[in-house]
Amino acid sequence: MQVGTIPGPARCFQQRVVAREMNPLPSHDRPAAYVLEGMGGVGKTQLAAAFAREAWVAGQLDLLLWINAGDRIGIESAYTEAAVQLSGSNTKDPRSAAQSFLAWLQSIAQQHLWRWLIVLDDVVNPEDVHQLWPPASPHGCTVITTRRRDAALSGDSRHHIQVGMFDEKEAVSYLAKSLEKHRRSEPPGELAALAQSLGRLPLALSQAAAYMVDSGSKAVEYRNRLVGKEHSLADVAPDSLPDDQEFAVATTWALSVQKANELRPKRLAEPMLHLTSVLDANGIPAAVLTSPPALAYLAQQSRDRGKHRPQRQQPVCDAVNAKGALRALHRLSLIDHTSEDPYTSVRVHQILQRAVRDALQPARTDQLVRAAADALTAAWPQIERDTVLAQALRANASSLISYAGDALCRNRAHPVLFRIGRSLGKSGQVSAACDYFESLIKALLEQFPTRHRDVLAARGCHARWLGEAGSPRSAAELTADLLVDLRHVLGSDDEETLAARSRLARWRGEAGNPQDAAAATTELVEDLKRIHGWNHPRTLAARSNLTYWKGRTGDYATAAIEAEDLVNNMTQALEPDHPYLFAARSHLAHLRGMAEAPHAALAALTALLADRKRVLGEHHPDTLATRQELAHWQGKVGALPQTVSELTQLLTDQERICGPNSPPSLATRNNLACWRHTAGDHYTAMRMMEQLVDDMLRALGSDHPYTRIAQSNMQNWRELPNAEYLPIFY
Repeated sequence: MQVGTIPGPARCFQQRVVAREMNPLPSHDRPAAYVLEGMGGVGKTQLAAAFAREAWVAGQLDLLLWINAGDRIGIESAYTEAAVQLSGSNTKDPRSAAQSFLAWLQSIAQQHLWRWLIVLDDVVNPEDVHQLWPPASPHGCTVITTRRRDAALSGDSRHHIQVGMFDEKEAVSYLAKSLEKHRRSEPPGELAALAQSLGRLPLALSQAAAYMVDSGSKAVEYRNRLVGKEHSLADVAPDSLPDDQEFAVATTWALSVQKANELRPKRLAEPMLHLTSVLDANGIPAAVLTSPPALAYLAQQSRDRGKHRPQRQQPVCDAVNAKGALRALHRLSLIDHTSEDPYTSVRVHQILQRAVRDALQPARTDQLVRAAADALTAAWPQIERDTVLAQALRANASSLISYAGDALCRNRAHPVLFRIGRSLGKSGQVSAACDYFESLIKALLEQFPTRHRDVLAARGCHARWLGEAGSPRSAAELTADLLVDLRHVLGSDDEETLAARSRLARWRGEAGNPQDAAAATTELVEDLKRIHGWNHPRTLAARSNLTYWKGRTGDYATAAIEAEDLVNNMTQALEPDHPYLFAARSHLAHLRGMAEAPHAALAALTALLADRKRVLGEHHPDTLATRQELAHWQGKVGALPQTVSELTQLLTDQERICGPNSPPSLATRNNLACWRHTAGDHYTAMRMMEQLVDDMLRALGSDHPYTRIAQSNMQNWRELPNAEYLPIFY
C-alpha cells in the first residue's frame, strides 16, 4: 500500500555520494531513521524520493507513506488517511487516529512482519513531529528531510546526514546532461566555472540550465550576468521553473529567514544574516560579528523591526544575543556556525549572500556596509600577532570592498580601506601592499580631488610599500611629490607632512645617499624639537633614525655611542614596549655590530628578540628581521652551525608567511648562501646563489638592490672562491 505521492525525479537526477550513507531496505543494521538536513535547494527531497522509489520498485516494502510535513496538521492528516485505508475505520479525531496508526506500526505491523517506510518531507518545526515519530522497528524505516538542525531532532537510532552541495564532478555532469537534453553542449571548463560561481547549489544549477535553454545563452554569458552588479538573481531566473519547483533561487530561503527571526533572541537573526552577506562566504571570524559596532547594528535593526509592536523596553544586544542569532541561523541551515575555529566560525553560501543583498534597499545597504566595515575595524588588532586571524580579516575586508562600491568613500574613506593594505605590508607581503594602494588611489580619485586628504594618505602608503618592496628611488620620487602637496594642503608643521619628510629621508638613504638622509633627518629633528620638544616620542624616533643614518655614512663607532645615550633617554621617557624604543634598540644593536662589537650586538639582539616575540608574536615581520640579524652576528662571533640552522628555519617561516618570492625570503636566501660559503661549502653556496639570482631577476628585477647584491656575491665568488660576501639587512 502507498499513501501519498512521491515527487517525480528531477531531470538529469544525479546519484549523490551522500546517498551511500542510506542503507537499502530491508536491513537489520540500518538506523531507525535517517534525518536529511541541509539548506534549501541542496536536493534533500530528491534524495529521499530516490531512496523511497528504489525500495518500492524493488518490492522491499509493504507500506510506503510519503508525507508533506510542513506542519503538524499535515502529518496527523496523513497518519489518519493511512489508518483509514489500513483498517477501514473513520475517525473525526486526527490526533487519536495518528496515535492509533503509530501504535499499529509498533504492534500489528511488527507481528505480521510488515515492511514499511515513512518519509516526512520538509519538517519545518521540530515541535511538529513531537510524539509523532514512527517507532523504531527492524521492519520499518523513517526518513525526514528538514532545514532544521535542532537538538530536538536527535535521538537514539537516528542517523543525521548533512546534505551539502554537488561536488565539482556532480555539478559539471548535471549541467552537461541538462543541456544535452536540448541538443546543447558547452566546454567542461566553462561549465565548471559556472558551477563554481553558483556555489554548486543543485537548485541554482537546475534553474541556470533552464534559463540558458530558454534564453539561448551560453555558460559564459550567464556567468557574466550572474557576477555583474547590474543584475540580480531574479534577472537570471527562468520564467517557468523546472522540475515542478515552487520557488526561484532568490526566494528559496525567505521562509527559513522568517523562522530563524522568530527564534530567541527574536528579530536578530535577519540583521545578523545581513552582516554575513557582505563578508567572506568561506569564513567570518566570530570577533567581527560580536564586536561593538556589530552589536549596535543588530540592536538598531531589531528596534526598527519591532517599532510597531507593543514593546516599551528598548532591545539590548550583547555578545550572548549575537551568538544566539548565529545559532538560530545555523539551526535553519542558513549558515554554518562553529565555535571550534574562531577564524572561520561562520560560513554562508555565496548564492544565499547574493539573495540577501538583492533584497536590501539602497539606504539600508549603505548602513549595512558601514556597519560591517566598522565591525572589521573594531575586531582588527593593532598588533597582528595572529597571522591566521589577520589573513581572515583581510579576506573579509576584500569581500566587503568588492561589494560596497562607493559606499565606503562617502565624504571620507573608511579606515578599513587603509587597514587591509597596511596589514598586507605588515605581514611581509610588501609587493601585494604596494599593488593594493596603487589600486586604492585610482578608486579614491574617482570620488575625491587629487589633493583630498585620503588620496594623499593613500599616496603615502603606496610610496612606503614601494620602497619596502625594493624600489627606494621610486619611493623617494613619489614621496617628494607628495610632500609638496602635503605642505600645500596641510601645512609644514602637520604630522602627516613631518612623517613624509622622515620617509623621504629614509628612501634617499636606502637609494644610496646616506649623507642626504642624515642631513634631512637632522633638519627634521630640529623642527620636531621646536614643535613637540626634545623628549616627545616623535622627536625621539627621529633622533633614533638620525643615529642610524650617521652610522651609514661610515662613522659607526660615534653613531653607536649616540644611539646608546638615546636608548637610555627613551627608556626613561617611553613605555618599555613602545615601538619607537624597539626600533631604537634595533638600530643600536646594528651600529654596535658594525662598529666591530659583534658580541655586544648579539647580546642586544637576543634581548630584543625575546621582547619582540612577547609583544609582536613569533611571525611579525619585525620579529623575523631581528632573527635574521641575530643569526648574522652569531656567525660573526664564530657560531657558524647555529647561524646556518637559524637562517634555514627562518627561511622556512618566511616562505610560509610572506611567500617564497617576497623580498625578506629572497634576502634570507642570500644570507644563507653566504654563510654556507663562509663555512667552506663553496659548491652548494654557488649553486644556491645562481638559482637565487635567477629568482630575483624574475621576481624583483635587475635594478632591485637585493638583486645587485646577490649578483655581486656570485661574481666575486666566481673570480675568487674565498672572497668576502655582502649580507642583506632589512
